[in-house]
Amino acid sequence: MGCNEKEKQPKFKLPNWSARHADIPSNDSLQIGKSYLSIYSQIYTLNEERKSNLTAMTSLRNTSEKDTIYISRADYYDTYGVLIRHYLNKTIFIRPLETLEIVIEETDDEGGTGSNFIFEWQKPISCPEPMFEGVMSSTIGQQGLSFTTRSRRIE
Repeated sequence: MGCNEKEKQPKFKLPNWSARHADIPSNDSLQIGKSYLSIYSQIYTLNEERKSNLTAMTSLRNTSEKDTIYISRADYYDTYGVLIRHYLNKTIFIRPLETLEIVIEETDDEGGTGSNFIFEWQKPISCPEPMFEGVMSSTIGQQGLSFTTRSRRIE
């Protein structure tokens, strides 16, 4: 990179979860699961040729009052199933009743109209499953739009 060149900044910002890294022993008795969450970074408006961008907030929720859970994968895919980005490079913990968030900014349209997340998680056997939700919103002038999605366990 030359003296007058600026480093290209990504269109997105990764959450800083470095203080949440968790090392889980391989002999641990945690239950493993995988969940799918649909997210809409864009929707069609008027016809299939016109799209509007949305802000998408993804909530990672620990529904247990007493147990910590662990998230080992948070991968974001586009409409065609192509991986856009990994949000985790190490397993993280979520305390009881705690919520973490991933925000897909309105200007980040890489996901398209059918984007989604795959989450892999671990929890104590007696602990309820984590809940993953999407909250999509946009405002233009005096008009607003918002809707939600909820994850589905796939493994």
